[in-house]
Amino acid sequence: MRTDKRKVALVGTGMVGMSYAYSMLNQGVCDELVLIDINRKRAEGEAMDLNHGLAFSGSHMKIYAGEYKDCTDADIVVICAGVAQKPGETRLDLLKRNASVFRSIVQPITESGFNGLFLVATNPVDIMTRITYEISGFNPKRVIGSGTTLDTARLRYLLGESLRVDPRNVHAYVIGEHGDSEFVPWSQAMIATKPILSLCGTGGEEDMVSRQELKRIEEEVRTAAYKIIEAKQATYYGIGMSLTRITRAIFGDENSVFTVSAMLKGEYGQTDVYAGVPCIVNQNGIQRVLPLTLTEEEANRFNSSCQTLKESFEGIL
Repeated sequence: MRTDKRKVALVGTGMVGMSYAYSMLNQGVCDELVLIDINRKRAEGEAMDLNHGLAFSGSHMKIYAGEYKDCTDADIVVICAGVAQKPGETRLDLLKRNASVFRSIVQPITESGFNGLFLVATNPVDIMTRITYEISGFNPKRVIGSGTTLDTARLRYLLGESLRVDPRNVHAYVIGEHGDSEFVPWSQAMIATKPILSLCGTGGEEDMVSRQELKRIEEEVRTAAYKIIEAKQATYYGIGMSLTRITRAIFGDENSVFTVSAMLKGEYGQTDVYAGVPCIVNQNGIQRVLPLTLTEEEANRFNSSCQTLKESFEGIL
């Protein structure tokens, strides 16, 4: 990866894509951002709007509307294009509609000579990332999905709120499908180095948290997107900031851990499936999957989640 110019190509200038672009501009994460959309006029308008705020951002980012050929020298292509999730619709319900969209996106990107990293946010993200991998023919380490990074952030926020602890000191993960079968492996959840389950105790007043409260938090994380969609038709700020954080880790070669959607090659006993798991992310993409030590029950839940993803992918391509 070049270090002289950090270039990102964003495909899809809807609410998610533009929340990402706005967050990128405010944090000055890249030097060049090209906006690509089937509606070229919209992409041009979004580029103008962002450029008019450059003077207030402290950034010298070059922002413009472009085409797939502009992906040639990009370091990262971020895909946010696709149809939106409707109220009451699951992420998997989106699959057939968005699979056809991706066929018209990924191929011209690879044909442009692009040789960087794919970062996918379109739902159902695990399967759309798998589709991107299959169509592109890239090394799976260079095809990353946003996975359960936002779910994990929601979990840490809610745990911090419940336990009155800074979420940055909460180490807990949501893994599996970014969807209804995702779950929290509580055996691996900690505050600093203190296991959260050890704070549950026997149910007395001295306990910091009850198992019932943990169950409530897990359910709130799982259903958060549905509640937001019901209230405002879409979710976009959180995922936009999540994508920005992953992008920063790539450009900074940070070796940071995120629960991105990654291709499993034997980890957790799973193969040929993309799922949200803790991974070390750097400038080369996914440096490696970081397996958690799951209990038997947690392993069964993870296997079930992966099976859901495998079955949903069958016959798509």
